[in-house]
Amino acid sequence: MPRSLSTYNNELKLKGFNVFQIEDDGNATKVYSRKDFYKICLTTGKSRIHYADRSFDAEGTILFFGNPNIPYSWETLSTQYVGYTILFSEDFLVSGKRSETLQKSPLFRMGGTPILEISENQRQFLNTLFQKMIEEQQSDYEFKDDLIRNYIDLILHESLKLKPSENYNQTKSGAERLTTVFMELLERQFPIESPDRPLPLKTAKDYAENLSVHVNYLNRSVKEVTGKTTTTHISERIVNEAKAILQHTSWNISEIAYALGFEYPTYFNNFFKKQTGTSPSSVRLEKV
Repeated sequence: MPRSLSTYNNELKLKGFNVFQIEDDGNATKVYSRKDFYKICLTTGKSRIHYADRSFDAEGTILFFGNPNIPYSWETLSTQYVGYTILFSEDFLVSGKRSETLQKSPLFRMGGTPILEISENQRQFLNTLFQKMIEEQQSDYEFKDDLIRNYIDLILHESLKLKPSENYNQTKSGAERLTTVFMELLERQFPIESPDRPLPLKTAKDYAENLSVHVNYLNRSVKEVTGKTTTTHISERIVNEAKAILQHTSWNISEIAYALGFEYPTYFNNFFKKQTGTSPSSVRLEKV
């Protein structure tokens, strides 16, 4: 019986990584709900990849780098499509010797190009690395996690030597591109699935740091394109999420406040009343 998506995600969370052959588990290459995992795909076929505000047409063998903070989707256009995928958390890699954040890597950072065109010789070499990771994943070797980290590092270093593909469509202005990515990143923070997983990005500064831009530039861009400030967009989205949680869960006010990034319930109550003109408890009573 196939594993459910929730089972798959729980296993992924516990291990911190998963590597697999795409032709054996094609669904898992495109559908997984956890938002804190990076992805590296080595694929051969024809596809169209939508990454933030850009679209890439890819044919032949490519290496793709997915950042959990940058929205992307994948259209497979060819009937035959093969390769490998590894999903891993930054915590998994950081528990080894790596110190710099992946957000600053040229392969994953905002504004970078996440697709590399791969020659046949490079494909064979990278195939071997993915195959070795799959073998180690299934082994009982005591230090297999360390070995898999080393293989990931080797892929990253080999990739940094290659020239990114520039085969994509880019018609928006810089402000429009940044605003599009900000709005999608904002939406990706929701829904809040548990009181134990609080909102990771709370302020305009948080979003600017994740997008590797200065907060003033982010604010100017968002205001120019939408007419609203970055903070207004964040506040409105938090209010909408608060209303949904109040009406559809049994979480108490303290749990809701914590989940939405407020240090104290009083701060949440004051924020909610300022934004809506009513109290959180009043909204909860409306559902009864």
